[in-house]
Amino acid sequence: MPTTKNFDPAELAKFSDLAHRWWDKESEFRPLHEINPLRLDWISSLVPLNGLRVLDVGCGGGILADSMARRGATVLGIDLASKALKVAQLHALEAQTQGVEYREISAETLAAEQPGTFDVVTCMEMLEHVPNPASVVKACAALAKPGGYVFFSTINRNAKAFLFAIVGAEYVLNMLPRGTHEYSKLIKPSELARYCRTADLDFLQTKGLEYNPLTRHYWLSTNTSVNYLVATQNPGSARTHVEDELPATC
Repeated sequence: MPTTKNFDPAELAKFSDLAHRWWDKESEFRPLHEINPLRLDWISSLVPLNGLRVLDVGCGGGILADSMARRGATVLGIDLASKALKVAQLHALEAQTQGVEYREISAETLAAEQPGTFDVVTCMEMLEHVPNPASVVKACAALAKPGGYVFFSTINRNAKAFLFAIVGAEYVLNMLPRGTHEYSKLIKPSELARYCRTADLDFLQTKGLEYNPLTRHYWLSTNTSVNYLVATQNPGSARTHVEDELPATC
């Protein structure tokens, strides 16, 4: 596993500039706070987190990592944005969250250092911000124990996703800062499926994440045309949930 850092300095700068606002639920990170219970409950429905060792790749200010620790997991959050990690560490101290720590390191470097270490690996809302998402997927697979679970979430690349996730969310509703996402970096489900197959991950389940701007309500569905989540498993134990596999082309 290569240990070179797979990152875009401009992307790190975006989130570093906003680091102090990670835990402000009325800030640019409000959508992450609002979807976090959905993604946390979905992960927990597939693999109860209590007592497990969990890695959160691209943890940012620690929203998901902190909540998984509160479900009883021992969590390591990693990121390359120093300011965001400091915010995550400070929040853990202030909230007295037990079982969570943070480290500035890339997924690839950690995979070379600690392969096959984690029961669960999460990589949420991160793949569309790196130059080589396939490398991150491969690292996540290497970090999971045999039979371990690996979860991803990202944004589809199509006209609807451009309209909803970029034009709508960033320019019309102002839910996210303009320039948060670049259309060319969005990832089709078929592409993510290919990355996972190359990394020898087995598909378990996919879910779409939808939003109603009038009611400001999020929910999980089978519609993966815009935001979507993927559950995979490192080979080594029998599958326990197999449904909604990604189609060959999307």
